[in-house]
Amino acid sequence: MNSKKLLVLISTLAFFSLSHAQSFPNKPLKIIVPYPPGQASDQITRMVADKVSQAIGQPILVDNKPGAGGNLGTEIGAKSPADGYTLTIGTAALPISKLVYKKLTFDPINDFNGITLMTTMPLVLVVPPTLKVNTVAELVEYAKKNPGKVNFASSGTGTSHQLAGEMFKQYAGIDITHVPYKGSPPAHVDLMGGSVDLMFDNIVAVGPLVKSGKLKALAVTSKTRSPALPNVPTMQESGYPNIEAVAWFGVLVPKGTPKAIINRLNKEFVTALAIPEIKNKLEESGAQVIASTPEDFDAFMQNEVKKWSGVINTAKISLD
Repeated sequence: MNSKKLLVLISTLAFFSLSHAQSFPNKPLKIIVPYPPGQASDQITRMVADKVSQAIGQPILVDNKPGAGGNLGTEIGAKSPADGYTLTIGTAALPISKLVYKKLTFDPINDFNGITLMTTMPLVLVVPPTLKVNTVAELVEYAKKNPGKVNFASSGTGTSHQLAGEMFKQYAGIDITHVPYKGSPPAHVDLMGGSVDLMFDNIVAVGPLVKSGKLKALAVTSKTRSPALPNVPTMQESGYPNIEAVAWFGVLVPKGTPKAIINRLNKEFVTALAIPEIKNKLEESGAQVIASTPEDFDAFMQNEVKKWSGVINTAKISLD
């Protein structure tokens, strides 16, 4: 093919791509949430999607596809047509899945383009009220006096909750045992009852339990204190500057989605996140609204892979 014909072909493809983007959206959209209804990912998605739907004049179906630690729904999203009509909610599980599952038939990071990182929220280090510790330093001292006898709960093997516990274990030099649960609620029950000694969980999930006195918060894992729990210090303030971990929720589309459609979706989601009703409700729950660019979200996900790779390798976590 000569250069003139190639130029014509490129121009034609660009025209059709632009034409398609300009007419987008002309039918309903779907957002896959790879987790059950009622969880934070589902609640945030429905709240924001409702405003986006009103703005674009098209229905948005929130489709819960739980299973396989989030990989079931995520794979469906990754293999959907790259036309902007099927979106997927990404969470902190994505980079972890990329590192701990060696036999996936898709790439949890590289098979997607980011639309926007909607929110981040710190994890909270919580213990039962009956445990006689009130600071991270006291917890570390207690664990060192009882090697192998202290255990930490998580919502499942390979979750950010487990990895935060493994990170704490490594940096504090303590011997604590991981106890995985099938989700956070049953872990909370045993934690409140004193059957397990500590847990890292997102602030939306455990904030109400802390405020009601059912759990005791020792630290948050964000760089700065959370306005939702202003009296709880950070891990950095507690002597562990390298322990930083956040739960996060973002919107993704399959790799290869036209840039014009990515930009349109980014505009609509960022606008929805800035609506005071939405922003205030999210921040009151302990979430920080980010509303990033697509490029910043892509870079954020790559950095998350780098951050967790060392922790996972040291802890020798593999789920295949």
